[in-house]
Amino acid sequence: MFPTPIEKQSQAAQITYKALLPVALLLWLGPLLAVALFSVKPDADFVNANYWGLPSSFEFMHNYGQVFFNSDMPRYMLNSILITVPTVIGAVALSSMTGFALGIYKFKSNLWIFFMFVAGNFVPFQILMVPVRDLTLELGLYNTKTGLVLFHIAFQTGFCTLFMRNFIKALPFALIEAARVEGISEIKIFWYVVLPLMKPALAALSVLMFTFIWNDYFWAVVLTQGAESQPVTAGITSFNAQFRAAYHLMSAGSIVAALPPVAMFFLMQKHFIAGLTLGAVK
Repeated sequence: MFPTPIEKQSQAAQITYKALLPVALLLWLGPLLAVALFSVKPDADFVNANYWGLPSSFEFMHNYGQVFFNSDMPRYMLNSILITVPTVIGAVALSSMTGFALGIYKFKSNLWIFFMFVAGNFVPFQILMVPVRDLTLELGLYNTKTGLVLFHIAFQTGFCTLFMRNFIKALPFALIEAARVEGISEIKIFWYVVLPLMKPALAALSVLMFTFIWNDYFWAVVLTQGAESQPVTAGITSFNAQFRAAYHLMSAGSIVAALPPVAMFFLMQKHFIAGLTLGAVK
């Protein structure tokens, strides 16, 4: 039986997509593969301008040993953990409560308050650089992990509230009404009824926030300096010497810095996908 025109068109599209897949994969993984290659090259290759050729010798143990044992990279990694984890907990906790209030209760200014949270996401964060830095200086929070955590919580709560409010609004309201009929307080309704249903959304949002905060470079440079408080994204630049950059060590540090978000995603992959696709199919 001969294929129909629609089947022929579908087969042609499949062939085209299969041909484009390796190209897209190369474009996506190309920079990462280049960084991985740089991370195992000896310093002499960069002195001799051997940037894109094969390494003259593989210095995996030497380069990564330098990163771990002869630099402040472990301190920067610890700073990133101490900044990212409290930020994720704070932003997700606040947005869960604000999302519950905006998604469940009906009052006059509900929509306006929600618009305020949404509008904050459209403000270019670069224009806030000077006032935020001045504010941290006046409050004594400049160059502290606490200042960076508080800023990230304040800045990320808008997006998190948008995410959580829309998720909570899609939950069956009959469950909440039934709990109210039973005389359960609003706090217990949130804790025992709504929060368990929010687990997929909490997992998805936590993964997103962890990735955003861990990979932040702009505010890490603006609000912190030195190994005492800088996260790993800013700390990688410490491998820059006075006259040239240690590309092999910067590349090794970049690979090390990328491992926690990747590990977080794979550990939470099931819950992350469930949280993003929940409600996609009715």
